Amino acid sequence: MLSTANPLTEEAAGLADRIVALRRAIHADPEIGLHNPKTRDKIRQALAHLPLEWREGPSTTGLVATLKGGAGTGGCVLLRGDTDALPMPEETGLDFASTTPGVMHACGHDTHVAMLAGAAELLSARRESLAGEVRFMFQPGEEGHHGARFMLEDGLLGGDGFDRPLPDAAFALHIMPNAPHGVIGGRAGPLMAAADELRITVTGRGGHASMPHDTVDPVPVACEIVMAIQTMVARRYSVFDPVVVTIAKIEAGSAHNVIPDTARLTGTMRTLSAANRARLKEELPLLVAGIAGAHGLKGEVAILEGFPVTVCDPRAVDFGEGVARDLYGDMAFQRLADPIMGAEDFAYVLEKVPGAMFFLGVADDGADWKHCCGIHSTRMMVDEKALPRGAAFLAGLAQDWLAGGFG
Repeated sequence: MLSTANPLTEEAAGLADRIVALRRAIHADPEIGLHNPKTRDKIRQALAHLPLEWREGPSTTGLVATLKGGAGTGGCVLLRGDTDALPMPEETGLDFASTTPGVMHACGHDTHVAMLAGAAELLSARRESLAGEVRFMFQPGEEGHHGARFMLEDGLLGGDGFDRPLPDAAFALHIMPNAPHGVIGGRAGPLMAAADELRITVTGRGGHASMPHDTVDPVPVACEIVMAIQTMVARRYSVFDPVVVTIAKIEAGSAHNVIPDTARLTGTMRTLSAANRARLKEELPLLVAGIAGAHGLKGEVAILEGFPVTVCDPRAVDFGEGVARDLYGDMAFQRLADPIMGAEDFAYVLEKVPGAMFFLGVADDGADWKHCCGIHSTRMMVDEKALPRGAAFLAGLAQDWLAGGFG
């Protein structure tokens, strides 16, 4: 067991019932996309008794609550939790499972809200000793909807042209169900990948399957493009700056004896640097057009831009490691050796504000965490006993940063 001999952690443990209750209420009533009004209202109600100033923007149901310290002026630190769910069924069998068919909190955003609300409670109790302010960012639309970008554009976080500056530092905490219970992880530099959607259309001329010589068949050319993409990634991009391009869906044809006019490929592009991201966007259309053209077909590429690379400031990661160890002992923090090729729209915040995202292991204490269902699983489970630990860590980040910056 990790040590919890700290006033902040003891107070967080005392909030466990309230943190869990809010998490379960949100979990049972999930919402998708940029507009999560029921979740927003649950947050406002849960924190209505605290001395917070609230702001909402026109583009989303996102909230920013500001706690102004009573110990004079100082810096500003942002803590973020996301609010939206995923369009997928739930198969956990929990008493508080989703009551909305086909929608589930399978990425832990319900826990992120609950831990952030717990941090708001802890910091509000310390308001008089804080110099500066804390902004609590409750953000919808993380699951592919660019919610953080919209909240930035709406001025909810401040910035040039708005009535207050951007925060001086920003932190977020994401649960991991297949990671050791209660352990916090992080890394400096790229933490999560940029993610863009790739759509390829190969157009030829269809006809009867018994007479392929009278057609211009797009299917074998589409297959050749799939293999060529893998060769391009493996042979032209450095393994020390990873690129992942996956074609996950192929659509062509309507019958077993008809050669179609078109074949469509859909996939994802993952990169850990802005340079490789830009390079892929230039080189993939050339590759597709070249292969298709060599066979007398037309190849077109559409790229739907997703989130940028999530890059953590080394100072912020060192700082977070210190906070975790001060709260829960030397075993409380692990440095992640490698980035994760998933994507996160907290990246938009970290492009403008120095900070970091961390992970919190929520596998059952003592469980074989490597084999637990991961995020985006219909059977993902969370050991709620870890949630007060996350609330204390978020509160500790804000409290210690206001006291001395990154150190």
